[in-house]
Amino acid sequence: MQMQVTQLSAKDITRIAFGSCAKESKKQAIWEAIIEDRPDVFAMLGDNIYADTDDAEVIKTKYKSLAEKPGFKKIRKNTQIVATWDDHDYGQNDIGKAYPTKEASRRAFLEFFEEPKDSPRWTQEDGIYTAYEWDSQDHTVQFILLDTRWQRDDLDAVTEKEYFSERAPNNLGPYKPTQDTRRRMIGDEQWEWLEDQLRKPADLRIIASSIQLLPEFSGWESWANFPHERQRMFDTIKNANGVLFISGDTHWAEFSRVDFKDYYPLWELTSSGLTEEWKQVSPNKHRLGEYTHNANYGLIEIDWEAISPSVTLSIKNSDGNIQFQNTIRISDLKFCN
Repeated sequence: MQMQVTQLSAKDITRIAFGSCAKESKKQAIWEAIIEDRPDVFAMLGDNIYADTDDAEVIKTKYKSLAEKPGFKKIRKNTQIVATWDDHDYGQNDIGKAYPTKEASRRAFLEFFEEPKDSPRWTQEDGIYTAYEWDSQDHTVQFILLDTRWQRDDLDAVTEKEYFSERAPNNLGPYKPTQDTRRRMIGDEQWEWLEDQLRKPADLRIIASSIQLLPEFSGWESWANFPHERQRMFDTIKNANGVLFISGDTHWAEFSRVDFKDYYPLWELTSSGLTEEWKQVSPNKHRLGEYTHNANYGLIEIDWEAISPSVTLSIKNSDGNIQFQNTIRISDLKFCN
């Protein structure tokens, strides 16, 4: 199995912005607010373009449109950008491992984001997953980007009758949790790689998934469609302290939090979209506080200077105004044995 860990600059990393769902045909004015926040890193969590095609030339053309956006051009010049993909930039809506031209799509993605030619991301059997390690004074931040497309099995759906009678009138999607535990969200190679990453020492670990992990409503795409894989993620991080999750995809933003008997509370901040908005927000029993369906981005601010070091997670709108925010002590992200 190939290992992929990229060491970025040794300067302090204290501010990470992120977002998803940026339609290249729209103006994308939100970049100006992001630039004003002066993030050390910007993470693109998928649907970075809306390709929706099997034609790699179409994908390249749409990446070119993104590259020509004034705001994106400016942030790309001055800020380290890291990225993974979701369905619309991977290839087709809601598609997984069955996508027929994923190798060509991988090449277009990695060329656009200027991935080094010796990177394992070009040849990994399970896709473009990767990890970064950033040293901040005497601390290490680990940033893990998953690939939830390359090996993802087909989704189960409700019956046509149920969809049109119950789901569609309420703007809810057609999917339901699978009962087949052989189906995978990510492949075995990626699982093994993730386990190896979580054995590495780190004070804070940010795991980025293109789709939501903690919410249990599964009408749309989410880890909840594969409940055994969702549980496997919880089991995989069981001995790893300092984990926070971030995600995109939904076209709305929200905090989710799940409390466990023998885990520390798990937090997830979903930011979506940079341009896309979906006003029919799905139910989420793990939602903490408010949500917004207006254009937004996420901001992670790490304070190592505090008596008890903390991380503040915020959702901001296209004017850079905070919509909601939570501060978490890093010392609280530890398991009680």
